[in-house]
Amino acid sequence: MEAFLVSTGLVALAEMGDKTQLLSLVLAARFRKPWPIVWGILVATLVNHAMAGAVGSFITTLLSPEVLRWVLAASFLAMAVWMLIPDKLDEDEQPKSPKYGVFATTVVLFFLAEMGDKTQIATVALAARYQELASVVAGTTLGMMIANVPVVFLGERITRLVPLHWVHRICAVIFVGLAVAALLW
Repeated sequence: MEAFLVSTGLVALAEMGDKTQLLSLVLAARFRKPWPIVWGILVATLVNHAMAGAVGSFITTLLSPEVLRWVLAASFLAMAVWMLIPDKLDEDEQPKSPKYGVFATTVVLFFLAEMGDKTQIATVALAARYQELASVVAGTTLGMMIANVPVVFLGERITRLVPLHWVHRICAVIFVGLAVAALLW
């Protein structure tokens, strides 16, 4: 249960102001069809985070517990620093037209935007840390949905209510805490 709860909370916080959250806002504003966008985000996240979690679980078979502990601590510290650098959506990432429909467009764009993203890297590290693939993937996926679904439905109003710099700082502190915990356990 700890793996699920930590994964959910951490990813929900890490996603605030992230490029995929901004992509959710762009998709919602452009297509104005929230349900296909929400389902597309869910499918893309499940596939992406299942792959990332599998990589994290596989890493545990390659490294000794001592080396893994240092790698995890370094990964969590790197995530803490990365959290302090806000993402911006690149102009070329905006969809031109829904050639394959809103759902398929969302799946493809969201999956690609998530490649190498903070939340994907966090999923790898969390799966390696907890060695509970299903709990981590379920938690990180729920965290993504918690952060993105309100953006799809409420749009720009949400971005004005959340002080993103504080969310990023809090998340960075949590990652530092995970780094320390990785070294101590």
